[in-house]
Amino acid sequence: MLTPTPGPQPGPQRRTAAWRPSTPARPGSARAGRLREHLRLGRKGLAIGVDIGGTKVAAGVVDAEGRILSEARRSTPGSDPRAVEQVIVELVEELSRGHRIWSVGIGAAGWMDLDGATVLFSPHLAWRNEPLRDNLQRLMRRPVLLTNDADAAGWAEWRFGAGRGESRLVCITLGTGIGGAMVMDGRLERGRFGVAGEFGHQIIVPGGHRCECGNRGCWEQYASGNALGREARELADANSPVAQELLRAVDGRADRITGVIVTELAKAGNATARELLEDVGEWLGLGLANLAAALDPGTFVIGGGLCDAGELLVAPARKAFARNLTGRGFRPAAGIELAALGPNAGLIGAADLSRVSSRMHS
Repeated sequence: MLTPTPGPQPGPQRRTAAWRPSTPARPGSARAGRLREHLRLGRKGLAIGVDIGGTKVAAGVVDAEGRILSEARRSTPGSDPRAVEQVIVELVEELSRGHRIWSVGIGAAGWMDLDGATVLFSPHLAWRNEPLRDNLQRLMRRPVLLTNDADAAGWAEWRFGAGRGESRLVCITLGTGIGGAMVMDGRLERGRFGVAGEFGHQIIVPGGHRCECGNRGCWEQYASGNALGREARELADANSPVAQELLRAVDGRADRITGVIVTELAKAGNATARELLEDVGEWLGLGLANLAAALDPGTFVIGGGLCDAGELLVAPARKAFARNLTGRGFRPAAGIELAALGPNAGLIGAADLSRVSSRMHS
């Protein structure tokens, strides 16, 4: 069946200021006043953001404009919860010297409860129903906010980065898997149980590749750094003549090929690496079209390590998005932009969220 050719489409509606919804609440309403006050109070003071990863814990002092004034980091001390808490305390104490710190924000992979007090589950650390916020507040005697790392990155991009001014933003983080966050009319949308944004686990190929979550065919098995590396290794294992440069880059050891290596070769002009990256970009665009059908955002911001590929990834994603978008040619289409804040987005967002939250509730 023929599909309509997309014609000129209006871009996403943008706000003149980050705290004014594009369809504003009634003047003087509780929602409008609360949001404006929420962000106005958050414009003062310094906060520390901490981004906890599987291999490193990064922290920084962040001002009200999203600038990092000083940084420190440590290796993640295994998966022991008490050891990780101690590293966080040490980093905060180190960074607090010479700065008057208002609050501390913690961004970590995993599911948090709606109150931001407990890590329900973390894939990289031994946190299972861990009361992390209360533990850290007791140790540091400071206000602490706990949030998912993708939510923190999405908030940072909305406040200070590529999504600034957008009323309905969806942020996708491409790394080992796929993380996600939504900022809707000035607030993080976390769902009924606090676990919204797990976009990487929408099933996009029923019966497809097995995912670590236990299901098959999840989006992150086709549009992530892990997926890029897996496809390259399979090509090399098949001894394809087009994979010889990939193999030379790893001394003939196909098992050493990673998404990072493929991305670097693609940036250097290798045709096979670029083709593999284009395939991943097409899967990315297909998944974004599904999200647009469900969420109708104004902008998608794409971040994470895989975005080092830049337009080599995003250009095919935009084409696949336009090709698969429901109602294409007869509706406004969301913009697709690369994230602006790089690997520091998580700690910037965690710090800003903690500043805004602590001042609002003090």
